[in-house]
Amino acid sequence: MTVLSWNLFHGRDAPPDPHLFTRRSRWLRSTEENGAHIQVNRRLLDEFASLIAAAQWTVCLLQEVPPTWMGPLAARTEAEPCRVLTSRNQLWPLTGMLARLNPDLVGSDEGGSNLTLVRAPWRIVEGSCRSLLLNPFPERGLRERRRMSFARVEEGGAQICVANLHASTGPPAQTERELRRAARTAAAWAGGAPLVLGGDFNLRPRSSPRLFEELEQELALAPPTAPDAIDHVLVRALEIVSAPEGWPAARREREIAWRGGKRRLRLSDHAPVEATFRARPSIEPASPDT
Repeated sequence: MTVLSWNLFHGRDAPPDPHLFTRRSRWLRSTEENGAHIQVNRRLLDEFASLIAAAQWTVCLLQEVPPTWMGPLAARTEAEPCRVLTSRNQLWPLTGMLARLNPDLVGSDEGGSNLTLVRAPWRIVEGSCRSLLLNPFPERGLRERRRMSFARVEEGGAQICVANLHASTGPPAQTERELRRAARTAAAWAGGAPLVLGGDFNLRPRSSPRLFEELEQELALAPPTAPDAIDHVLVRALEIVSAPEGWPAARREREIAWRGGKRRLRLSDHAPVEATFRARPSIEPASPDT
């Protein structure tokens, strides 16, 4: 099973040159470029969908997904979806309409979701998709609501549980509480089944080493992507074939025509994280003759 986790930045582009984010682009939707990269203020569903569909994954964990993208992404990737709405969805579909008109101006105010996609031969066990509120009120104060989605997937009699989360930004102590709550609940819901816990943790192992040590020692969830990464894919009771690793920036860029030339369009401000796992082989008891 190959797992891909990606924060979609609400379906927007994020060029490496911050000077391309101009007031003219934000308010008038003017396209900006610097000879190498381009910044556009338009709907990028086709670009995101084509890149995700072309990647070789079995389970895809997406965060900051515009709620209206579930159907198109599931269709384009030929995958079964499990979606959980997260924050700022109170005024949808009004905010969704405004975001289609000016994505950069509306930004995250469009509303968001966590979306898990599962490709055949694996499938989502019927009725297993559920969610957990990571920061209930009044604990979260004025911060955005955060949720974890959870589903059981199966193939040929084997079951694996998959949890997809986006933790809060802000004080590390708050984020750590959310991640503990998510990991412990996911482990409890999974029971004895193997577990994948992935998403945007908004926490780096370098700054919070104790938390990641706790997740490994208490729940056997490991390994983090990298000491300075915030996007992770942790697993329990699965053999690691390829450890979690972020894509190089160029891999999430699309080359597009612009005024007789070519420019690079970089999707999202996060790099996808990819890892491959397999079930650990069972050990048969030795026969009396050996």
